[in-house]
Amino acid sequence: MKTIIIKNYGGPEVLQLEEMPVPIIKDPSQVLVKVRATSVNPLDYQIRRGDYASFFDTPIITGHDIAGDIVAVGEAVKKWKAGDKVYYSPRFGSSGSYSEYHITDEFSLSRMPDNISYEEAASIPLIGGTVWEMLVVRAKLKKDNSILILGGSGGVGTLAIQIAKSLGAFVYTTGQSILHEKLKNLGADIVIDHHKENWIEEIKLHTNGKGVDVIIDTVGGSTLSDSPLALADYGSVVTLVDIPQPQNLINAWEKNATYHFVFTRQSRDELHHITELIETGRIKPVIDSIYPLEDVQKAHQRIEDSKRDRPLFGKIVLSV
Repeated sequence: MKTIIIKNYGGPEVLQLEEMPVPIIKDPSQVLVKVRATSVNPLDYQIRRGDYASFFDTPIITGHDIAGDIVAVGEAVKKWKAGDKVYYSPRFGSSGSYSEYHITDEFSLSRMPDNISYEEAASIPLIGGTVWEMLVVRAKLKKDNSILILGGSGGVGTLAIQIAKSLGAFVYTTGQSILHEKLKNLGADIVIDHHKENWIEEIKLHTNGKGVDVIIDTVGGSTLSDSPLALADYGSVVTLVDIPQPQNLINAWEKNATYHFVFTRQSRDELHHITELIETGRIKPVIDSIYPLEDVQKAHQRIEDSKRDRPLFGKIVLSV
């Protein structure tokens, strides 16, 4: 089977295509899945460059999204059978999705929605659980709350906008002017061009100085220290971005703010909620581009390149 292998940490060039044997079911609760599509996440390139070297032994197969078909099941598996369409996120630290076949435990699987393609399904599992955790579990976003999603055009942002709107929130987001129409079509009520406008001042202006109830951070930098300036009293800030440098949170103290730090969530239970929203048409996967598995280096270059020929909008998918 075709597999992308990382033997040494580094740039996209370390992602190498190799032939490997198809894995064999060794545990009665396992299933073998034919991978039809996967996707590229920041977590993938962070692993590739060595950010999580203590969690892995090389060579590494990375990748954290799978949409495909079950081709074989262990003798203890009762709920699933060959031919079932599934989607899921391989467990962090295990063998990943950049391969033609994948072995997983039956309890990690979710039924793939009937109304989307494999490529669309592959864009959802990792960010689906993460966004649900951020908005619903941590921020407890409710109808008529206001929310600012910083970085609305990325994979997390495009899904977060749709889920926030499905929950009845008033949605602010940031994005380049060229993307404003697309972001509003996803459900954003107000879009702020962070390249041309100060998002803190814009939020103050639109909320008459009150600020928003929830801020979702997908950007990083000084966001944790800046966010309280645009946050309502007793508001919440939820971030999934690493914190490379100490930040001064004195303004958070003044607002009685609550901070939540979310590492990527790979919960099947949370993905079930996303499946329902997809099947009822309240959210739709957003795909930026599709590359064949063999062009994984180009896909990684696109997600990492700060000087793209066109802005990133949604998830980058690999067709297998």
